Amino acid sequence: MHAYLFPGQGTQFPGMGKELYEKSKLAQEYFKKANTILKYSITDVMFNGSAVDLKQTKFSQPAIFLHSYILAKTLGKGFKPDVVAGHSLGEISALAAIESLDFESALKLIAKRASLMQKVCEIENTGMAVVVGLYDVIVKDICDKVEGIVVPANYNALKQVVISGEIKALDEVCEKLRPGANRVFPLAVSGAFHSPFMEPIVEEFKSAIAETKFKKPICPIYQNVNALPIIDIELIKKNLVDQLTHPVMWRHTMLNMIKDGTTEFTEIGPGNFLRRLVRNINKNVIINGIS
Repeated sequence: MHAYLFPGQGTQFPGMGKELYEKSKLAQEYFKKANTILKYSITDVMFNGSAVDLKQTKFSQPAIFLHSYILAKTLGKGFKPDVVAGHSLGEISALAAIESLDFESALKLIAKRASLMQKVCEIENTGMAVVVGLYDVIVKDICDKVEGIVVPANYNALKQVVISGEIKALDEVCEKLRPGANRVFPLAVSGAFHSPFMEPIVEEFKSAIAETKFKKPICPIYQNVNALPIIDIELIKKNLVDQLTHPVMWRHTMLNMIKDGTTEFTEIGPGNFLRRLVRNINKNVIINGIS
């Protein structure tokens, strides 16, 4: 089986999508449509904005979605997924690519998600950090022992965990983990995603999900909260909401995909982060990328 993977926040970069825009008339149509839907020039932010601009959740999430979705669409009939998965935000990109959401509905939902997250980010001084080289049980144990809220947010690979929480507590955890880890570094995001700090926006996002029209996808999507293949629309919607406050079970998702028969993975979107994670998890599968 062939799986397509869609990246999430933190993979953005200045100039993203510009080359795609210049090479494809179809891409130009989607980018122009996005500017109209969003009521501001996301293309200007993507093509000419700084890293600081793109770090803002309200810009980075629509930008990453557009990069991924438009790449999938320019593949045309070459896009033939047996299964898909998306890392955090990438889950909505994946759902749009497999026709569970139309372009406008997906972009509006992402814009709403991003604005809600941005609002929380501006209220609380929070962030995320990547820990490489330590088992997740060790990372979680240290998180549990510090004063303040810090939790594992992404179980990316066997020894790669992203932690999420309030800055003071996050810094303390990082200092405690640094001596035993290979690397500990901040993630280019503006808040504590996939943590209890997202609880204030759950009901409003749940309402946005309820107002959005979903269709049965053309193939199963392995979702972040349980690492299982889902095709039921109501369960897909529930999992999208739960994802806000629950960790991304990425390593478990990849292992389940492989166990279920996936032998080839193609990442679609900015960067090569998911390709590197798959390679870390299993070096025997075929790994491609379209960026």
